[in-house]
Amino acid sequence: MIPIALASAFCFALASALHQRAAKQQPHSAALDPRLLFRLVRSRLWLSGWIPDSAGVTLQVIALRLGPLAVVQPVMASGLFMAVLIEAAMLRRRVARRDLLAVAVGVAGLTAFLVLADVHPGVPSVRPAAWTGPAICGALIVSGCVVAAYRLSGAARGALLGVASGLAYSLAAALVKYVTGRHRGDILTTVGSWPFAALVVVAAIGLLLNQAAFQHGRLAAPLTALTLTDPIASVIIGITIFQETLTANPARITGLTLAGVVTAAGAWLAATASAGQQDSVPL
Repeated sequence: MIPIALASAFCFALASALHQRAAKQQPHSAALDPRLLFRLVRSRLWLSGWIPDSAGVTLQVIALRLGPLAVVQPVMASGLFMAVLIEAAMLRRRVARRDLLAVAVGVAGLTAFLVLADVHPGVPSVRPAAWTGPAICGALIVSGCVVAAYRLSGAARGALLGVASGLAYSLAAALVKYVTGRHRGDILTTVGSWPFAALVVVAAIGLLLNQAAFQHGRLAAPLTALTLTDPIASVIIGITIFQETLTANPARITGLTLAGVVTAAGAWLAATASAGQQDSVPL
């Protein structure tokens, strides 16, 4: 399950690099302006990014089908560190020592989290009412980030929109797990259900917010915000909706906190390492 999630993270990292370059070529749009997507669908560069993105979605669905949400989504965060290596390959340059340090620190933090968390799967099915609280909280946070982003510009705006899109993607991942867990072979029934409709809406909002975030500042700000928000929100959703459990051992909890700090440090190193080079490359 973890190798599948890692492969999915790689695909998403490659797709993010392609989509960010395409989004930066477009005129700046409001956070939820659908005209941005209409312009992007005419970009060959943006469309090419959907090849690895589609592969990433497929692999993520398989991983979520096989393992707990609280494990799969944190592993997906490794995509930020993979992006450092992908960027170097795309630009045909050597990987800087700081980039390698970022990858090493980030992977170490994620590995420590997975080893210490001792995540146990939750219930096989949940009641629809279990979604009420997390859905309301998620909608309020996303709305707050979008409203606040209107008053900011540059990297700060990109980071806020990255938080909003990361939360939307974590909700979408939870809905994917819920939909696939309920699927019994009848495609029409699955497609016509409320969880599938909610999945389409939430995924579309996450996509639009993500592309809008890519337009502001360097790739580092929105991608780091998204990468950190997604697994944190997914762990909370996994616990509150699917009743997944983490370790209750005090020593392990301390270790988990330290692992989170290390992972955040790796994300910061990755962001600042590529920040100076991102805008110097002609689009």
